[in-house]
Amino acid sequence: MKKFNEVKELVASLEADADKFYNKANSAAGTRVRKGMQDLKNLAQAIRLEIQETKNKA
Repeated sequence: MKKFNEVKELVASLEADADKFYNKANSAAGTRVRKGMQDLKNLAQAIRLEIQETKNKA
């Protein structure tokens, strides 16, 4: 559950930069959002593997 909470925190932290990119055309904010989304992808994959491993043990 710890990693799931990390996902929620990461999404929340990206909200301000997403707003700057989409509403104020700040390209540096777009770069930060892209990096954050890559981190989100990696974290989601780790969660998927953890869940599958737990299921296989049962």
